[in-house]
Amino acid sequence: MPKNQFQRCIFALITVIITVHAYVFYSLYVVNGSTLMSVTGATSVLSAIDKQGGVLLCGHMAPIWAVVIVEFLFAYIIEIFVGSPASFRLASKVFDITKTHPVMFETAVICATVGIMCPVMSFIAAWLYYPYYAGFSILTLLADWIKLVCFNFPFAFFSQLFFIQPIVRTVFKLIFVRKSKAE
Repeated sequence: MPKNQFQRCIFALITVIITVHAYVFYSLYVVNGSTLMSVTGATSVLSAIDKQGGVLLCGHMAPIWAVVIVEFLFAYIIEIFVGSPASFRLASKVFDITKTHPVMFETAVICATVGIMCPVMSFIAAWLYYPYYAGFSILTLLADWIKLVCFNFPFAFFSQLFFIQPIVRTVFKLIFVRKSKAE
């Protein structure tokens, strides 16, 4: 869909904006919500986060908006420089873009992107959300990373394939098809 570098950057921007919000919600509410509520005695996840003073980020409590910004910056940079180019190359090795139906090729790109971005972002999250107050152990970090990949991969795969990428492609078409029709 994106035809030049500017469009690729905009496509990645739209993708990362939606994806980071989805993953922060998923991580805080679905994966850790009941734990947060039981530890703090709160009746809702937001109350639990407020009671504990935010979300643990790099060994310090940070507000949710800070978590979103930090994850956004990491995700956007990695998507632009690694995820998008590598996933396109991987899909191109399996499918000939000129002979493959566009939906099949786009699906291959999405799957390759998830296969690259999920382990990389989970590794970064393992570092960012590591409980440094308990001391550091490389084995604990690796175990946390594997756990995060196991939690995140199914969500990443299905949300990107059936929810996030269709929305991103629709928004992208609205922006760039109108622009090209006007020209």
